[in-house]
Amino acid sequence: VARVTRAGGRALALAADVTDEAAVRAAAERVANELGGADLLFNNAGVMLPAPVEELATDQWRHQIDLNITGLMNVIGAFVPQLVKTAAERGVADLVNTSSIAAQNIFPNFAVYSATKAYVTHLSRHLRTELGPKNVRVSAIEPGIVGTELQDHVTDEGALAWLEGSKQAMEWLTPQDVARTIGFLASLPPRANLQQVTIMPTGQAS
Repeated sequence: VARVTRAGGRALALAADVTDEAAVRAAAERVANELGGADLLFNNAGVMLPAPVEELATDQWRHQIDLNITGLMNVIGAFVPQLVKTAAERGVADLVNTSSIAAQNIFPNFAVYSATKAYVTHLSRHLRTELGPKNVRVSAIEPGIVGTELQDHVTDEGALAWLEGSKQAMEWLTPQDVARTIGFLASLPPRANLQQVTIMPTGQAS
């Protein structure tokens, strides 16, 4: 917020639990009232908790589904009306949903996480057909490994060892790499919509 303000822009930082529908709608109302509505939504909240399915880590299953799917839908429900309104006024608006390369590829012990991300990718394809005619571009971005706090939540020893090995073997993507990609998507002419974007560390094979 400080950086945007220094540059002459207007910014608003709001903390909300995306699994709390009322909290998300309240945040959306503030965005509409104080900033005039959203023209780009980057739907990025999520959690990754890999573990063998036989461990029956049902709390972790539920947490991933609640955040990665229900939370995603809460944000879409709260902000899509604003995106449609903005697109009608300005000719374009953007909805970018964070999926994962795990939506396409197979990673042992990541079944529940991968399934939630497959939901995100497939949902995005459908929403593009619904919202595209209203000039709202919908994109799913599917990153490989990005160095964020996502890995800090992992508790499974096997997954932790795999992550550490991959970190030694290659240079992970940075959040800035993903941010630049989102900026590129949003800067395209209104007639152009990248439906699905996979961004991988150069050294990551799958």
